[in-house]
Amino acid sequence: MIGALLAIWIGFNFLTGGVFLTARNLWNLAVQSSVVGVMATGMVLVIVARHIDLSVGSLLGFIAMIMAVLQVQIFPLGTSWNWALTVLIGLLLGALLGAYQGFVISYLQVPAFIVTLGGLLIFRGGAWLVTSGRTVAPLDPNFQVLGGGINGSIGAFWSWVVGLIAILFVIVSAISSRLRRRRYGFPVKALWAEFLLIAAGIAAVVAFIMVMNAYAKPRTTIPRGIPIPVLIMIGVAVMMAAMVRLTKFGRYIYAMGGNPEAARLAGINTRRVTFFIFVIMGVLCAVAGTIQSARLNAGANSTGTLAELSVIAAAVIGGTSLFGGTGTITGAILGTVLIASLTNGMVLIGWTSAIQQVIQGLVLIVAVWLDIMYQRRRR
Repeated sequence: MIGALLAIWIGFNFLTGGVFLTARNLWNLAVQSSVVGVMATGMVLVIVARHIDLSVGSLLGFIAMIMAVLQVQIFPLGTSWNWALTVLIGLLLGALLGAYQGFVISYLQVPAFIVTLGGLLIFRGGAWLVTSGRTVAPLDPNFQVLGGGINGSIGAFWSWVVGLIAILFVIVSAISSRLRRRRYGFPVKALWAEFLLIAAGIAAVVAFIMVMNAYAKPRTTIPRGIPIPVLIMIGVAVMMAAMVRLTKFGRYIYAMGGNPEAARLAGINTRRVTFFIFVIMGVLCAVAGTIQSARLNAGANSTGTLAELSVIAAAVIGGTSLFGGTGTITGAILGTVLIASLTNGMVLIGWTSAIQQVIQGLVLIVAVWLDIMYQRRRR
């Protein structure tokens, strides 16, 4: 994945005359990846458990529209609590709608494909009905910060603070993983290979911070630093990865995906696990809707249209198997960046949206074909 991503970046940088790998474009690319990246982390759980969610784009749009209406038409603009209460209601609504879909799928035994396909239509129509198709804008200035923009980043100093925390995390994770493998008698990498991987991780963090700080605010030399939407995506990815690796719930998801019947006979409450998977997916759609509406500074009924395709593609391209049981949060984030890079590069080249859709479709087909070949080899 990393090799393919680097090849795409180098290729687009050549085709765009060096524009693709500029600090400005990479900063924007990071922001563009955040919405799909947040939802892709949840889609990994859905697909690993042998389900699918076709409603994420419409659910994002519906929640974003509700939050916009609350801010502009219900709550008084300019109050300090407007945006915070709006976000809280959006998260609760996402959990509620996710719970509705999860209940129908897990307890009423309706296939996820049908339930979420119906959700795609219901939520998209609901977003239109809320305002009869009108766009609601502008939104609260404090809320807009969550979408990036001029003030939607943390600056150079705090970016380096975040970078230092990430470097410590890389070092501590590598050491603890090595000690844990030794404790249980598993093979460990050679010391030089371990140091090389740690050095590569530190170099990636430093390079990322330097690129984010290299893009300055308009008509100034003040570095923007890491965009807040990217921080949200990183925070979500870390929490989801920790949940998958360190909790029983995460292990139950992979057990279900590997063999649902064996998981049920082992005492796992598969219905409850499925229910909470879709609750989590609903909350993540609300987070993504917050970022998207804040970035657009508006609630529009078209927000999130076809986003479900990008989310599923990001998860699958990142290594999540459609056969269930296999997939990682890190892979989903890499798949998200790859999808966003393809779109961004094709826009810079000047290719039409029709060509972009053809290329993305071909990439998705190739990714699924590679997964099928891998599964056959495992058998």
